[in-house]
Amino acid sequence: MLRGKFFCVFFCTAIITSFTAGAQSVPREVLRGEVSVELEPVYLLHLGISSPLDKKTADLWALEDSATAFSGMIYGWIFEYEPGERVREISEYISLTPLGRIEMKDDRLRITNASVENEVLYTWCDYNLSGEQQFRMTAWNAAGTKKIKAMGFAPLQGKDGVTDRKMVKEAALEDALKKAIRAELRATQKNRPRMVRGYIALSEFPLYRIFHGNWAAQASFRLRVTEIIPYAAY
Repeated sequence: MLRGKFFCVFFCTAIITSFTAGAQSVPREVLRGEVSVELEPVYLLHLGISSPLDKKTADLWALEDSATAFSGMIYGWIFEYEPGERVREISEYISLTPLGRIEMKDDRLRITNASVENEVLYTWCDYNLSGEQQFRMTAWNAAGTKKIKAMGFAPLQGKDGVTDRKMVKEAALEDALKKAIRAELRATQKNRPRMVRGYIALSEFPLYRIFHGNWAAQASFRLRVTEIIPYAAY
């Protein structure tokens, strides 16, 4: 397994650039993203939460989703991915190691604007970057990374009933990440590799929606592959 200490090799010098989300431009030391929280989703009853969702809980969920997205954009993950091989009876596998995390209680994370439309709370959140975090964002936007995207899914209904909202959404995001890497490898590698290692980060806030009993996550990433191991190497 790769270790986080090697991450400094990737995050080398580059020019700090401004970040733009949607139609709203903000200074380069601030990230901004929009999240949506359904105020009357059907799964609330299964979670033991009264409907409609109260404002305090809705705001907390918005901050939770924003903290997850900002963490993925600023820090990202180290990954190890095995595409799998049916003939060799090898299952597809991915391992993700977060390189950092932003907590909901971080005082640099704040809600800046919110509105309700059709029983959905739309919230804009800002995060003020430190100097070190600006350097990380610069590296993610530097040459050598490739932008990829995919849609992932995770079922609301697990073996023990409807599971934790945050865990299911993170599972949908991980599925999107895995599919995006898989599609990129199919497009660029003539032969199926045994294992691929590298770094990956969100390039923008993912879009979530409930679709046929699943959380669906439409996500874009920045990918940097550092090692491709062919089957011949084993």
